[in-house]
Amino acid sequence: MRARSALFDVYGDHLRSRGDQAPVSALIRLLEPVGIAAPAVRTAISRMSAQGWLEPARVDAAPGYRATRRAIERLSEAAARIYRSEPEPWDGRWRLVFVDLPRERGARSRLREELHYLGYAEHAPGVWLCPFERHGVDEVVVRAGGQARHGVAVELVPDPAGAWDLAGLATSYAAWPEVADSLVRGATTDRGDEDRAAFAARFRLVHEWRKFLFDDPGLPAALLPRDWPGQAAADLFTGEAARLKPASDRFVARCLGV
Repeated sequence: MRARSALFDVYGDHLRSRGDQAPVSALIRLLEPVGIAAPAVRTAISRMSAQGWLEPARVDAAPGYRATRRAIERLSEAAARIYRSEPEPWDGRWRLVFVDLPRERGARSRLREELHYLGYAEHAPGVWLCPFERHGVDEVVVRAGGQARHGVAVELVPDPAGAWDLAGLATSYAAWPEVADSLVRGATTDRGDEDRAAFAARFRLVHEWRKFLFDDPGLPAALLPRDWPGQAAADLFTGEAARLKPASDRFVARCLGV
């Protein structure tokens, strides 16, 4: 688990209801149970601040960091997808984005990752599609140095759903019960501090589940194969996350001193 990714999890899963901010000392305490040391936390904070995700703030008279507007929008959107209970309704139309990629190779690679994260796939060179309108796609493209134009389609050839690796995604979802079991088992092994153990187990659970956001565009049920294992995996995740939440919240409150 990388410190930068873990910090996104802290702000997205624990600080959204706590003012989107925390002292640096509390961030260090929160990441210690998942094996991330203080120097790595401080380095990640500096990088996220330079990238526009965090901004310095005094929190309870101590040096801390607040999530920026850009980060809050991204974290809110991610939370809605992580804890979504039902598939989004679909009107049968595909949203197309014609992207002129930036010249710099690194910027192109980062833009592709951002588009995948938002749920888009490349249907043809420079033509990205998604079954839903995703707010923020223009900002993502422009920030990377590219340009975007939009269109809507009802029928596309070849089948747009083939732009995603649904077979590989189904395999990952089918394996999720075993993965989840190994992640939460530690919640009952640390009798010395059960709240801390529950926090660490839930943190790892959410961290692993969040990875599906980069692979699963959230296609409507009409476009998915029969016996799709994604909903069962989501139900299992939601149930385990809810079960561990009270003890996890107590540990977070303790770290924040509230």
